[in-house]
Amino acid sequence: MSLPAGVLIGIVFWFVVRFILTSFYTVDPNERAVKTVLGRAQRLGDATTLDTPLAEQLRPDERERYVYPQVRVIGPGGPYFKWPWERIYKVSVATETINMAKDLEDPRANKGGTVLQAVTKDQLDTGLEGQLRYRVSESNLYAYLFGVKQPVIHVMGYFVSVVRERIANFEAPKAKSVTAADGTVTMEEMSVMAGISINDLRKHMRSLNEAMEQDCRSAEARYGIVMDASLITAIEPPGDVEPALAAINTAHNHVSSDISLAHASADQRIVQSRRAVEIETLKAQAEISPLIALADQLKRLKADGPDVLAAYIRNVRLGLFSKAQHVIIPEKR
Repeated sequence: MSLPAGVLIGIVFWFVVRFILTSFYTVDPNERAVKTVLGRAQRLGDATTLDTPLAEQLRPDERERYVYPQVRVIGPGGPYFKWPWERIYKVSVATETINMAKDLEDPRANKGGTVLQAVTKDQLDTGLEGQLRYRVSESNLYAYLFGVKQPVIHVMGYFVSVVRERIANFEAPKAKSVTAADGTVTMEEMSVMAGISINDLRKHMRSLNEAMEQDCRSAEARYGIVMDASLITAIEPPGDVEPALAAINTAHNHVSSDISLAHASADQRIVQSRRAVEIETLKAQAEISPLIALADQLKRLKADGPDVLAAYIRNVRLGLFSKAQHVIIPEKR
């Protein structure tokens, strides 16, 4: 029994709408796409992440675990066509910012995703505030799409574990020798605040952020997510420690101020002493110069003959006698 013409037209129309019109797709400028054929992503031959610069970010023991195939990435544009047995996975490669304390699985954790708790080396429960910038790696889309079930949650957990490990083991850099302009070698002043973990962390927050970026650089090879930057903006101590810490900071500021004033006064006195020595040296040189010139002149006169030197001495005496009011001449006996 043949089907009515209307039914056939309906079947053909459904087939066209279901499999033909919906087979066209586009990719936005900030997106990249990967096509799978019967569930298998289109690959670039046998190439893997070990054949790319991403392998340099992994330790030797990690290269066996984090090996992902290189897939064909579909760039922005379109419309593109796909068959019904093919599927398109689109991802945004734009840079995104997220609070480092945000828990994507439990929004109530970490005080509603505002403060991340971490314990310092001296057992102080501190609160960290900051942001994390990340983006999907176009060079490792397979890891992001198929390697990890929830890559952003996985990477956030990895980041939190790294930052807590850094906070727990952070130590301030040791004092270094400093060579002054005059060649003297001295040691940098040891701060009275050294050894207090929160103050060390606050003082070296920039180096802490740089260390976090270095530690999280392998996330691109592991999970297909690039950590653009981690910015810790505040490190707050527990409430019961804050008053004592404030008192210590105040005392430290007073001591630092007194030391700076003492250094400035000492430097000023040293400069004044050096200036006084230079002035006295110039005075002595001014007094010695005529005597040296006179000695040179007498040597030249003596070289010309004894009569010339005697005549010179006679003329000098006559000049002195003309200026003197009284002259005492010893009597010859």
